[in-house]
Amino acid sequence: MDEIETLRKELEHYKAEKEKIRTVVGQIGGATKRRRNTMINIFFLAIVMLAFFFDLLRHLLKWDLPYLPPTLILEIAVLLVSLKIIWMMHNQAKVYHFQFWILNSIEFQLNMLSRRLSGMNEAVQKFATEKTTNIPSDSSRADQQPR
Repeated sequence: MDEIETLRKELEHYKAEKEKIRTVVGQIGGATKRRRNTMINIFFLAIVMLAFFFDLLRHLLKWDLPYLPPTLILEIAVLLVSLKIIWMMHNQAKVYHFQFWILNSIEFQLNMLSRRLSGMNEAVQKFATEKTTNIPSDSSRADQQPR
């Protein structure tokens, strides 16, 4: 009965770990955020391409817009590219944090298993020494056997 209760506790612990992993994967951008990321990427790409295209047309067609400095659109495009890089670095940091958390969890489980294995090893050695000390020697058996 004690063994069954231990197994139930381990199963509950496993389910709790599984739920934690599920929530963390959702937070760092699992499958649910893929569509949103694609839309953001398309948005950034479209804005930057339009800015470069507009600025190229402005220079080729020699449009002179007095209220718009010649390099402002390029500067805005560079700013958007910089924001995109920062956003990508932030997402990568989330992934690295998740990987660290998973590896830390695995290390914790390995340490726990190592402790349990050491305890089992000590119990087996203790059991083996008890058995070897309780076994009568051959000379004492010879004395007890009838001749």
